[in-house]
Amino acid sequence: MRIGTSALGVAVLTTALVGAGQSSARAETIGGEQLAGTGLVLPPGVKEAPKSKASAFVIADAETGQVLAAKNPHGRFLPASTLKALTAVTLIPKLKKNKRVQPSREACNIEGSAVGLVPKPIYQVDDLFRALLMVSGNDAAHALAEANGGVPATLADMNAEARRLQANDTVAKTPSGLDEPGQSSSAYDLALIARAGLKLPSFKDYISTKTAKFPAPKGYYEIGNHNKLLWTYNGMVGVKNGWTSKAQGSFVGAARRNGHTVIVAIMRHEGSFWSEVADLLDWGFANRGKVAPVGTLVDPLPDHTPTPLAKSGTPIPAAADVATTTVEKSGTPLVATLVLIGSLTGGLVWIGYGIRRRARRRY
Repeated sequence: MRIGTSALGVAVLTTALVGAGQSSARAETIGGEQLAGTGLVLPPGVKEAPKSKASAFVIADAETGQVLAAKNPHGRFLPASTLKALTAVTLIPKLKKNKRVQPSREACNIEGSAVGLVPKPIYQVDDLFRALLMVSGNDAAHALAEANGGVPATLADMNAEARRLQANDTVAKTPSGLDEPGQSSSAYDLALIARAGLKLPSFKDYISTKTAKFPAPKGYYEIGNHNKLLWTYNGMVGVKNGWTSKAQGSFVGAARRNGHTVIVAIMRHEGSFWSEVADLLDWGFANRGKVAPVGTLVDPLPDHTPTPLAKSGTPIPAAADVATTTVEKSGTPLVATLVLIGSLTGGLVWIGYGIRRRARRRY
């Protein structure tokens, strides 16, 4: 039987690719293996567990990134308007505050919660971010996406930012968080996104503002922050709440006391969650620095250097990009992969040569 070198190569390389897929399936859980389950995850020796009716929650120390307690942290749910935190984290570095914006009629007529935009050039980006994070304006989310080059471009930016933050449970299908098939996030990811936002001074300013004046065709009107804990919880910094009939209640927030910040994220709560979130924050402040963490809020991935362009304008993958892609997709170190491919290639050439020699002698 005569075996072609190319056929043998395909077989061997197919086996290697299957092995790479199996390695990917065994990839470690982001934040630590204790966060892989769906149940309650607590440090050893805690006297009183945090209580919540939410389907998932995370309590974390913002400074250290330590996850203090969790329940189904990587469970994927509809995020509702908590996704607006990702919209803001993505677009704040990209848009100038004083940029003048005229929303489209489509943006002004978007369904759900709205700040009441009109299709006139009376808004600055700064106004729209306040509307986005204070009163959860879906119209403001759409207008900001238009200012960033359109909804498709903004969704691509949001999903790229989620990958950079390693918020891998998050898929953005709308800039507002309105329910769409395939859209998702997790309590862990919401905590990651909130932590990233807290490092942006403008983000902190927007989420902590209780009331503000908002432009109207004739003057201004006052808007108030929908985060009730800003008015009732000592040290509340803010972030974002959300609700739709399909997603139910969700919230991600941060509070600061005695020089320390605690982040709480909850998803899919059937009723009023404000008092429960306050209790979770209290638990976090009482236990931070005293208990062994059950996981970690991971740091963002390092930024990639710009990819050089070929004459045709097609990006040329740099070695670092190839390495990153290989590691992310397969979990296999690049050096080992290259050694394996090199060995296989050399072996295939030698085998093919031997087969051809034997074939000549036989015939």
